[in-house]
Amino acid sequence: MNPSANPVHRLVVKIGSALITNNGLGIAVEAIHDWARQIAALKKAGKQVLLVSSGAIACGMQRLGWEKRPRALQELQACAAVGQMGLAQIYQEAFARHGLNTAQVLLTHDDLADRKRYLNARSTLNTLLALGVVPVINENDTVVTDEIRFGDNDTLGALVVNAIEADTLLILTDQEGLYTADPRKNPEAKLVREAIAGDAALEAMAGGAGTAIGTGGMLTKVLAAKRAARSGADTIIASGRAQDVILRIAEGAAIGTRLIAETAPLAARKQWLADHLQTAGQFYLDEGAERALKEGKSLLPIGVISVIGDFERGAAVACIGAAGREVARGLANYSGSEARRIARHPSQEIESRLGYIADPEMIHRDNLILLD
Repeated sequence: MNPSANPVHRLVVKIGSALITNNGLGIAVEAIHDWARQIAALKKAGKQVLLVSSGAIACGMQRLGWEKRPRALQELQACAAVGQMGLAQIYQEAFARHGLNTAQVLLTHDDLADRKRYLNARSTLNTLLALGVVPVINENDTVVTDEIRFGDNDTLGALVVNAIEADTLLILTDQEGLYTADPRKNPEAKLVREAIAGDAALEAMAGGAGTAIGTGGMLTKVLAAKRAARSGADTIIASGRAQDVILRIAEGAAIGTRLIAETAPLAARKQWLADHLQTAGQFYLDEGAERALKEGKSLLPIGVISVIGDFERGAAVACIGAAGREVARGLANYSGSEARRIARHPSQEIESRLGYIADPEMIHRDNLILLD
């Protein structure tokens, strides 16, 4: 067995359809209540947990009496709409036993691909965590089309990890982890205890499709781990039926397969901000704001002398210091026209000047990178 890993602080737990529906035999209410118990214990210990739940379509199939997953998109959407009602109720009841509120968050690929909607989704999730609420996230199957589908909630889990900068993605499945071959077909297959996320050899091992209930498979989990690693998060693939699996993994126990990110979370995010964003505008800063950024603080409107560019909320902007050179860049919390209206004003005046307030910062420090 591998040595224990570091304990986690912000955890995204993805639970697959096979577990949620007990392999299609019926909604696993008892198991859901047990996972809720474990998550409640983690929250009591000061950890933050987000839940990505599959099972809406599977739940809808059962409620509608369908034995086979439909292929027509409109039937899948209708089925998901029926199933979401049941799942939301079960989760609410499970967490209420522990005095916790839940929030249903339905996302599409566009919500996390578009910078403006990405920031909105990120802000909502972070606010829910700050309120002590457990976000229960699923793909918005009722409105998606083939062009915008995540295709599986493993990918959705990784995208949520990227958005809220979780340190770990835990994918619970009906298998113990990733094997060197399909253990159902090859008795010589061995469990992979630890590997580097993104290793091409893992994709060859994973192969294969999902179950009749779900759409994912081990390959989607390996690819999700590769995506999660881009923001520095490790991924663990483990059996959702293992005793106290969420609690033990959060404490650093070596269970299932751990796919390790080679880059630390902060360094990975800074690299992404520095290298992969084309700036759409500029904020010219006074000396106090420039000094604050170098001290690791957020950029406030009062420190912005002028705003150049016509850009949307969530666009990347360059921060220009007193010497006339770019000292930082980041994602703007306000559009160019809005930023001009609040520049040189304290954060307390944002609402009166715009009619609303999204954030007290022009750029939050988590979405900002200092340049050499």
